[in-house]
Amino acid sequence: MKNRTLTVSLAAVVALAAAGTAWWLTGAGQAPSLADPASAQSEVVAGPEHFARVPDMTRGDADAPVTVIEYASFTCPHCATFHQNVLPQITEAYIDSGQVRWIKREVYFDRPGLWAAMLARCGDDSRYFAMVDLLYETQRDWASSNDPAVIAANLAQLGRRTGLSDADVTACLQDAEQAQAMVAVYQHHAVEHEVRSTPSFVINGEKFSNMGFQEFSDAINAALQG
Repeated sequence: MKNRTLTVSLAAVVALAAAGTAWWLTGAGQAPSLADPASAQSEVVAGPEHFARVPDMTRGDADAPVTVIEYASFTCPHCATFHQNVLPQITEAYIDSGQVRWIKREVYFDRPGLWAAMLARCGDDSRYFAMVDLLYETQRDWASSNDPAVIAANLAQLGRRTGLSDADVTACLQDAEQAQAMVAVYQHHAVEHEVRSTPSFVINGEKFSNMGFQEFSDAINAALQG
């Protein structure tokens, strides 16, 4: 099965985000198909204020010799499989040993993927990776409905499981400025690294598509030796 490719216009995402999450919940309108992020005509260009609101989420030694950037969507089944089956092996072999610095950057295929990312970034950044784990572990449950309101309610339940209050969840999911900033930063990185499918990876500047652990290990080892 091929990796999931981008099908949502980033310009449409920005326009919807600008109107607020409540607009998204109505389900009104459809985002046109657009596979190439470089051709998206976004109304928002990422600036310093956006990057300040959407910092890179990192794990591992900041001075590690190898930096891996992961581009992944919370609604992508391949991303969930990688997160559950491959990433733990990479963590044990390379991240925990100080050889790899891991940067996770979100990709937004759809409204639920953006909401999930907004929830993961809600409140204290220290809970981010715990929320990421929970989102991927329960992806089939929270993302299975065709009703956006049901998905939003499912995400709110997950937020409560990580210690967020109902008020926290509501505030984060209705933060249109944060949504705009996240989409603007994503679009900047998607163009920079030509991200068209997930999961995608950039290892010390070289781009790779989805891989199993052995292929990933080979790529990291080559970067370590280079």
